Amino acid sequence: MKIATRLRLAQLICIVLLAIMAVIFARTTLQMRDEIAKAEMTSEVLRGTSGLRYLSLEYVLHHEERSRAQWLLRRESLQQLIASNGRFEDEEERELLDSVRQRLRSIGNIFNELQGLQAELEREPARREILLELEARLSGLIMNRAQNMMSDAETLAQINRKNILAAQSNSMVAGAALGGLILIVVLGAMGLTIRSVTVPLSRLHRATEVVGAGSMDFALDLRSDDEIGSLAQAFDNMVDRLRQTTVSRNELLQANRALQAEIEERQAAEGRVFAQLTRMSLLHQITRSIGERQDLRSIFQVVIRSLEDQLPVDFGAICVYTDGELVVSGVGVRSYDLSMALAMGEAAHIAIDQNGLSRCVAGELVYEPDIGLVDFPFPQRLAKGGLASMVLAPLLAESTVFGVLIVARRQREGFTSSDCEFLRQLSEHVALAAIQARLNATLQQAYDDLHRSQAQVTKQERLRALGQMASGIAHDINNAIAPIGLYAESLLETEHGLTERGRASLQVMERAIDDVAATVARMREFYRQRAPQLTLSTVNVNQIMQHVVDLTRARWSDMPQQRGIVIEMRQDLGQDLPLILGVEGEIREALTNLVFNAVDAMPDGGIITLRTRQDGAQVLIDVSDNGAGMDEATQRRCMEPFFTTKGERGTGLGLATVYGMTERHGARLAIESAVGKGTSMKMYFPAASQAIDVDDSQLALRPGSSLKILIVDDDPTLLASLGNILGADGHQVTQADSGQGGIDRFREAEASGQGYEVVITDLGMPYVDGRKVAETIKQIAPATPVILLTGWGQRLIPDGEDGPVNVDQVLSKPPKIRELRAALAKCVAVI
Repeated sequence: MKIATRLRLAQLICIVLLAIMAVIFARTTLQMRDEIAKAEMTSEVLRGTSGLRYLSLEYVLHHEERSRAQWLLRRESLQQLIASNGRFEDEEERELLDSVRQRLRSIGNIFNELQGLQAELEREPARREILLELEARLSGLIMNRAQNMMSDAETLAQINRKNILAAQSNSMVAGAALGGLILIVVLGAMGLTIRSVTVPLSRLHRATEVVGAGSMDFALDLRSDDEIGSLAQAFDNMVDRLRQTTVSRNELLQANRALQAEIEERQAAEGRVFAQLTRMSLLHQITRSIGERQDLRSIFQVVIRSLEDQLPVDFGAICVYTDGELVVSGVGVRSYDLSMALAMGEAAHIAIDQNGLSRCVAGELVYEPDIGLVDFPFPQRLAKGGLASMVLAPLLAESTVFGVLIVARRQREGFTSSDCEFLRQLSEHVALAAIQARLNATLQQAYDDLHRSQAQVTKQERLRALGQMASGIAHDINNAIAPIGLYAESLLETEHGLTERGRASLQVMERAIDDVAATVARMREFYRQRAPQLTLSTVNVNQIMQHVVDLTRARWSDMPQQRGIVIEMRQDLGQDLPLILGVEGEIREALTNLVFNAVDAMPDGGIITLRTRQDGAQVLIDVSDNGAGMDEATQRRCMEPFFTTKGERGTGLGLATVYGMTERHGARLAIESAVGKGTSMKMYFPAASQAIDVDDSQLALRPGSSLKILIVDDDPTLLASLGNILGADGHQVTQADSGQGGIDRFREAEASGQGYEVVITDLGMPYVDGRKVAETIKQIAPATPVILLTGWGQRLIPDGEDGPVNVDQVLSKPPKIRELRAALAKCVAVI
């Protein structure tokens, strides 16, 4: 077989192997696209299931029609999403998808039973406890089914990720195998060529020397069918003719020169084959290196560094094409100094000119053998750096150029056609690796988002449970402190002979009750959004500081002294400070929390400093200590709810409450702390531009005449305190300790013609609550005003935008005497 035929056969085999490699890469790309589509569907199922779970809880808690409608819509969308197998062809994936469908149908059936329980609860209130227990069990089943659905969907997502990694691995293995085959074919062809050429040429060289010396008895006797065999046969024939005839020396020299030219041609062909083999090896090495990386920056750096070391080039860079311009994304290590001189460092922007760059971003490989002759900005910029030739290779992704590979050399016509073809093939491999890196980054981001969503759902469930418990606690606390607040306020108002110390103690007690009530009202802020109802008033920060010192004295003075520890309280209060706008109770509570934290930070004693200053248009409140201090990690997390460094003693809500207060007041919170040097908590409040007018309804009003009042409440202590306070104001008070008892008293009074002028009822009572009492009162005597007392908070009160139905006034527990008098005054005005 002739040498040329062998080379063409080797070239054909290489082309076939490259075609197989392209088919494998295309098939891998399609497989990855299918897996990504399945991953997106799986993510939709996860989000839909999470939403279905949340809506189920919301319906169980509130039984609203809106929640039920949203639940049905969400279930319908999930059913449509998983109605068909879609791209899921694997048996395991289909089994998981069937499991998701079955669990969704099961959840739907359980939800239908849950709706039926609500109707049965309204029809048979006597079975309330049984039905509520059944409702809790059904809601638990829904949560379990939803969690199982999310687990199946997560398993599908894991299968998808495994399939994507398997596809990538198969692609790399196939690429490496085919590349190795190509290398073997090229080396084999090269070896056969060398074997077929060098040995016969050596013999031919020896024969030429012998014949040139004048001996005609030498014969090559080569029997190969290739060009060397033909040459040897021709040489033998020549020697035979020389034996038979006399040949001139000139003819012999001419024949020798022809033979030498053919040898040089063969050697040039061998050099070209070797250069092509070197390029293939370099391409394989770069492809394998970038295949092991998953981020664009490292991929670009490997490509440029390999070109600088092994091609080599004098300048190399990769630019990303975005918004109609190129942005330099990677520069070679050896090209760094030159790139800075050319203003082409990383993140530099390059405008698209009308010559090389515009053709390149259109998808064409551009080669300029002499850029000094190109009169356009970008080639001239390279020429100023001493570069003479350049190649621009586009990075194509799905027929779209997303970047450009720029290489240049200092000599003119520095790139051969094989160099350009090599750079074109390299750009295709770089583009494929870049696409895989972007897909991997997208999948990682989706996984991270899913992880954060799951963590947020878990956190929300924990806060919701806390909020449900807090609602009941708030009601009991409000009922317990209401008599204390009423009697303290009454003593301050009626007992004029109190000593200054006694009056100050009662005032501290009254402020403490207000702070407790405000704290209870804000307990729900940690599991649901706060309604925007802050009522701001002007606050004197120096006066609040003195209140905080008095309220916390037992904590920083008395209790430490019992353990032999001394904590000194220092006050550095500014003079003539402007007032601030805020809620005094919330600010006082936040400062109290900060003082308690300072005490806990000084187990061996120390100094607490309360400081106020005017800072421009702001007022600074600073609580500092010289205790243990905090490191940077603790400072970053100290505002998170439930984060504590106190172990079992801490709740993790103190600083979170302080942060929430500053946010609601438009203030700024700054922390300065170092381990072993103490902590300084600084709050900057905007100064008030003008005083807030006091609403007349907040003033203590006394009705002009005695009223006949019916009080309904299941708490005997609060019932007695309200009766005593209103009786002291001259009213005729009748007490009822249950909702049904209050209705009976009212009916008896109406039947005897001595009806009540005002009814005050509690909201939360067993069997017959305040709403039912108000409804019955309005049915019997529509003109009788009804005042509703509640310790549950405002979120459980409204039935409409204007307040609860059948109720004229609403007062929160613990009630204030002035608020109670104002409400009675309004009721009298209506009558």
